[in-house]
Amino acid sequence: MARDARRRPGASRTANRTRRRARAQDDEGIMSVLARAVREVEGSIQRGSLKPSVRTKFQVIALLVREERAQVKAEESRSEAYRAEQLKRLDGIATILAKVAVQDATLLGLLAEDAPVTDAARALRREMMLAAGRTPPVEEVPAAAPAAATAAKRQVVPQAVISRQLANPFLAPDYDSAAMRPAPKAAARPRRLVNWELIGPLLSSFENATDGTTASMALPPAAPVKTPDGLELMPHQSRLVAATEAGHRTFLLADEPGLGKTAQALLAARTADAYPLLVVVPNVVKTNWAREASLWTPDHPATVIHGDGDTIDGFADIIVVNYEVLDRHVGWLGDLGFRGMVVDEAHFIKNKRSQRSQHVLQLSEQLRSRAFRPLLMALTGTPLINDIDDFRAIWQFLGWIDEKKPGRELMEALEETGLTPVDAGFSSAARGCVIDLGIVRRRKSDVAADIPARRVADLPVELDDAAGRSIRAAERELADRLVARYRAALEARGEAAAVGAAVDADLVRRVAGAELADKSTKTGENVFSMIRRIGQAKAGLAADYAAQLARSVGKVVFFAKHIDVMDAAEAIFAERGLRYASIRGEQTTRKRQQNIDAFVNDPDVAVAVCSLMAAGVGINLQVASNLVLAELSWSAAEQTQAIDRVHRIGQAEPVTAWRIIAAQTVDTRIAELIDGKAGLAARALDGSDDEVSSAADVQLEALVALLTDALTTAR
Repeated sequence: MARDARRRPGASRTANRTRRRARAQDDEGIMSVLARAVREVEGSIQRGSLKPSVRTKFQVIALLVREERAQVKAEESRSEAYRAEQLKRLDGIATILAKVAVQDATLLGLLAEDAPVTDAARALRREMMLAAGRTPPVEEVPAAAPAAATAAKRQVVPQAVISRQLANPFLAPDYDSAAMRPAPKAAARPRRLVNWELIGPLLSSFENATDGTTASMALPPAAPVKTPDGLELMPHQSRLVAATEAGHRTFLLADEPGLGKTAQALLAARTADAYPLLVVVPNVVKTNWAREASLWTPDHPATVIHGDGDTIDGFADIIVVNYEVLDRHVGWLGDLGFRGMVVDEAHFIKNKRSQRSQHVLQLSEQLRSRAFRPLLMALTGTPLINDIDDFRAIWQFLGWIDEKKPGRELMEALEETGLTPVDAGFSSAARGCVIDLGIVRRRKSDVAADIPARRVADLPVELDDAAGRSIRAAERELADRLVARYRAALEARGEAAAVGAAVDADLVRRVAGAELADKSTKTGENVFSMIRRIGQAKAGLAADYAAQLARSVGKVVFFAKHIDVMDAAEAIFAERGLRYASIRGEQTTRKRQQNIDAFVNDPDVAVAVCSLMAAGVGINLQVASNLVLAELSWSAAEQTQAIDRVHRIGQAEPVTAWRIIAAQTVDTRIAELIDGKAGLAARALDGSDDEVSSAADVQLEALVALLTDALTTAR
């Protein structure tokens, strides 16, 4: 029968049509499966039935939603309308998950990206994918498997790294310095603690601390630190660099966001000569790290690993890699011969069973075994997320403990106390021993005299996905259109656009003005639609950073100009289990005030998602001291008004506005123009920029800059 069917042409065509129909319905199938499953979980929670099977289904839905969102965004063959509709449906499912998690807080941990995945969850995921018409992966490695088991399948070695290894033998890793490590000192007294279980008591010493003292080591006085022209360290930053100068080499730097941890780490590395330096960071801040390195340590070039690392500088002193691609680079990174390692947002490695934690710990162990007194720094404003056990991975990264016992330095310090865990003073003494290894914690309120009352901190992000490539292509098209207008204007007045000729600045401004005033329908994008697209592309990264801030410092205000950016951010907050209050222009006065009151008065509402236009004036949100500007305004006044919702009478802490900037786009130039206009306004009108800086000014100057750059490059 099967042989006869294959011979019939009609049967073959029917089979092909069936396969095509199955592929067309594939996404619809996964959506239906997810929607049905999330309703079942919601119903179980409402009935008060939280069985293990319900928890498993909750986690699998979250995993599939996360995977599906990434797949939809990356699928360039689909139309924008299709992808927008699919993302909207996924956001609806994520919102239900968030509402369910609010009803039972124990579910929040299952939403974390590095939450352990059980065998039951893998089996259910496979079952749901099959029900949706999807083909599940042939083989999945459990989350608890050793890092090498998965890393071996995806390892890459960038060509630039091979060139480094071949070009200069003096750049080869030098592991001889490890032999300089002095032998352990002979114990002056019997080692009473050798048979004690000490990790638990050490963790408990922090969990049960009641003496009211801040967990921060004693630092040397601030000393002058050589910095590039125009940059100056604040006193609290200088003290950490001074500790490095004095010989300290391990730090858990837990300063609150906004206190300059990046600069401290970079200058500590320079002081310790900890090059090459490896910096492991979340994706959203990796471009900012390269930018900060170019500012604070310009003599030590930095490079950022994107994807397989095809574009990196193999000879750089500072190598920045994000957690998400660390798995494919862990092999060659472990052999490069680093003398320092910084892990930013170190709470990302709290789950020691996750691959990223295993990779970080593997690299740290290699570094400590091969380099003499390497610099190791864990940076996080939130060292503890769920419980005191979150300290384990960070302490292990720093070499303070291993899997089962304290490291040599900590063990010696504990022996010096003369106490054992059954003694009354052990807990306080043990806590002090750990703190002295390098815990540094300062809050904004602690160093308020050192920092400005209000500041804007730019956070450049790389749009390296399909949306980013499309935006850069549209920007080039706009620049080409402006150049064509310019050359046409030259020809109209009888001048040729000679190669190497000087740019006519007056004509450039007139061409830019004509483009700005042109309301006719044309192919391509204008500067307004381009900026809106940039805002949409930044939405996820901006929300991700706001979520990190909320975990670190508490309440955060998130400002955006467009509703779709606010919608995207709220979906991410819901997926992360963060409660938010939405403040928009279309709300009734009563609803708007209810949401403001919820943010101000309810400690569980972590984020206020605000319209830049509707919430930029007339409301008081000083319960927060951090805000995120997800989209740029066209005027300095709008930006200032937004910041002033937080920086106002009643604000007890310095305010930091984190401005998300799309690197390598016109977004960067607009930010510079806004800052320039704001400075001019402050000088000319003492804070009022009604006449000095208008939205039209910035729009025109942005086009002028774009055209000037294009003409200069063409020369």
